[in-house]
Amino acid sequence: MFFGGVEGGATHSNLVICDEAGRVVGRAKGLGTNHWTLGIDGCANRIISMLHEAKEDAGIPKDQALDSLGLTLSGCEQESSNAELVARVKDLDPMCAKAVYAASDTAGSLFTGAPDGGMVLIAGTGSNALLRTSDGEQHNCGGWGHLLGDEGGAYWIAHKAVKSVIDDVDGLRISPYPTHNVWEVIREHFDADTRADLLPHAYKNFNKSQFAGLTVKLSALAYKGDELSRHIFAEAGGALAAHVVALARRSTAKRLRVVCVGSVWNSWDVLKPGMLNELNAKKVKCELELVRLKVSSAMGAAWLAANKINYDLPRDDEAFCQVFHKYRPDTVNGDAKVKHNGQVNGNLNGVENCGITLSLL
Repeated sequence: MFFGGVEGGATHSNLVICDEAGRVVGRAKGLGTNHWTLGIDGCANRIISMLHEAKEDAGIPKDQALDSLGLTLSGCEQESSNAELVARVKDLDPMCAKAVYAASDTAGSLFTGAPDGGMVLIAGTGSNALLRTSDGEQHNCGGWGHLLGDEGGAYWIAHKAVKSVIDDVDGLRISPYPTHNVWEVIREHFDADTRADLLPHAYKNFNKSQFAGLTVKLSALAYKGDELSRHIFAEAGGALAAHVVALARRSTAKRLRVVCVGSVWNSWDVLKPGMLNELNAKKVKCELELVRLKVSSAMGAAWLAANKINYDLPRDDEAFCQVFHKYRPDTVNGDAKVKHNGQVNGNLNGVENCGITLSLL
């Protein structure tokens, strides 16, 4: 038996084919597969192209259907459009798989890291969160795109940096820290001499992924100690924590695993102060186990697809996940105290508590 899974983001995608023992026998990589930006046909064509490449890698004939194929893609939050995408994939290649299922990118990550229930918090170009309880109930928070949401994502961070500089110079909102270093990074990234040179990138030639690419450079600046960059990342950490707070309220579990997905998590050291501040302030009552995936969430998509046809695909949790932070709230004399990795902290005073290191977990 063979099971396929696709991890589809806004900028890149991965496809894996697993055998019945859960071993990966075929792989393929491709460009983004968000049907809201590509259209259904464009998205389906990219999926089929990757599937054929992965089948070739696995030594499986193109005309041999997989037992099931899971598509967990950015933008797949709506059942009607998911059904349309599945139908188009089958039309393009009737032998792609005996059964095809589509779900959001959060579902793929969740089933990779917490198949028995938990939370996934995506912070890539955009942001999104999903809670799945042990009895299969699901709740979402975020995932509304850069115009209506994406708080804590790379685009949001980049936009916040640009706005900080523009507003400071205008005198509209004075920056709490010097803007010189951030402005130099912005100028280099957009090849801009003046603030007016940023306008084509924000409007006429807007490209969300390219704009979000500034965040990598802001992260490097934050790790060098730039105060404004560190402040913005701390705010992003708080915004991501707000997703956790919103969904934790919907759970009765005493312990939740939070699967943290996306390149923004590579900057955990500078996200951490703001995130812990928010969790502390909102008095989250359950324990949180933050994990990073060691494998592509395409594995979760394959597991989900196998589960849909009642096949229990084997998985190795230690091989799939790495725990990088544990949060445990303690109540002492009626006041919430927060214990992080075994140490009780008092008030977290923003980025000043952040231990800057170039060694990312």
